[in-house]
Amino acid sequence: MVLSTTPQIEGRPIREYKGVVTGETIIGANVFKDFLAGIRDIVGGRSGSYEKVLIEAKDTSMQEMMQRAQALGANAVVGIDIDYETIGANGSMLMVATSGTAVVI
Repeated sequence: MVLSTTPQIEGRPIREYKGVVTGETIIGANVFKDFLAGIRDIVGGRSGSYEKVLIEAKDTSMQEMMQRAQALGANAVVGIDIDYETIGANGSMLMVATSGTAVVI
């Protein structure tokens, strides 16, 4: 499966458009991670625990989108957009939504 944020794949013409595909993931961050991230806010630096959660959510959302594209008979997804939002009480959950156009190249 070829994945791209661009509307086409250079040198590979799109032969058929299958439709819009999406993937969504909502994942929570636990209290321990929140506590450590709060310390990072004070002393500076990156929050490795939150980065891992973010990567996991993005990868899961992308995988779901690819599976939906394959179910339509596509071998590529172009024009991919990835959106990140916090939701829930005090932004305690992270939502990652991906979307793109499933195509045959």
